[in-house]
Amino acid sequence: MKIHEYQAKQLFRAAGVPVPQGIVAKTPEDAAKAFETLGGPIAVVKSQIHAGGRGKGRFKEQPEQRGVVLVKSADEAKQNAARMLGNTLVTIQTGEDGKQVNTLFVEQGLKIARELYLGIVVDREVGGPVLIMSSEGGMEIEEVAKHSPEKILAEPFDAIAGLYPYQARKLAYALGFDAAAVRSAEKFLPQVCRFFVNQDCSMVEINPLVLTEEGQLLALDAKVTFDDNALFRHKDIVELRDLSEEEPAEVRAADTGLSYVKLNGNIGCLVNGAGLAMSTMDLIKLHGGEPANFLDVGGGANEDQVTEAFRIILADKNVKAVLVNIFGGIMRCDIIVSALLNAYEKVGFNVPLVVRLEGTNVEKAREMLNASGRAIITATDLTDAAQKVVKSLGV
Repeated sequence: MKIHEYQAKQLFRAAGVPVPQGIVAKTPEDAAKAFETLGGPIAVVKSQIHAGGRGKGRFKEQPEQRGVVLVKSADEAKQNAARMLGNTLVTIQTGEDGKQVNTLFVEQGLKIARELYLGIVVDREVGGPVLIMSSEGGMEIEEVAKHSPEKILAEPFDAIAGLYPYQARKLAYALGFDAAAVRSAEKFLPQVCRFFVNQDCSMVEINPLVLTEEGQLLALDAKVTFDDNALFRHKDIVELRDLSEEEPAEVRAADTGLSYVKLNGNIGCLVNGAGLAMSTMDLIKLHGGEPANFLDVGGGANEDQVTEAFRIILADKNVKAVLVNIFGGIMRCDIIVSALLNAYEKVGFNVPLVVRLEGTNVEKAREMLNASGRAIITATDLTDAAQKVVKSLGV
């Protein structure tokens, strides 16, 4: 689950992670009042969407308007807010469709000495969390990794003990901090690492992490993603969820107990098992097609879930064919086919449907498909299924 920058900073502040002063604005008048309340000579008006690259992003309706703007008066804050609120911001992470800006965050201006990068993720090879830092703050970390990998520092830390002071000092010295900045790092870095573990995050990114002229580290940005599987422990965080920022089909699928991710292709996929779903998408691409989604119905899918899965897939106007790939282990193939045929009746199909089955009671299931009289294309194995669904599109 993702949250907005202003929400992440509220959580940072509560956890003792230093952040600048900022005020949420929902209207242009709110933005003007926020500037006056902050009381400084400058402030920054920031669009709040679940995407990075806001500073370089541009609005569809106002191409000259950036997603993050420095302002020097309450009137400037109001004017920029009026151009931003309710309009669509396009960034490198949103794609061409962009995202509508409904909330702004007005933040105090700072005297910045340096901009740095900080990220925390779980590293599978290390088997635990890793703190990543770089002197190249404000840049996309992927570009830094590509062109200047030597500028990326990685420090694994213990999830229970946290980041030790000596580790914080090691990173600070490697980044060329002076004495005051080293002392700030000794406090800031362990606090943000503790936040990552305590809140069951899957990612924390601060870009830029700034060093002020006084030698203090502050989180100038905040991007936080939480592990969905741990949200039952954090009811307060669940309340921060903004459904307007999420793909409606993905929300609908989650409410039905399905794992669904919308993609940009034209071949819908209904599969049981995440690994099998990934393999299915790979083979579709191998044979010249493009998957329209990742959809895992799980090992215990019932008729209602299968029916809803088809509805979600077919609601995507880009879908021109559907591939069902089922391995019947715990769930018998004949039960899946029974649910599939009932769903076929309820939903109705106007695109080619290819079905590949394997596992428990597969022969009985195939007989049921053949006897159904429905325009269903059967496949003998996964390669055959991928080839047939691609061929059904005339590719």
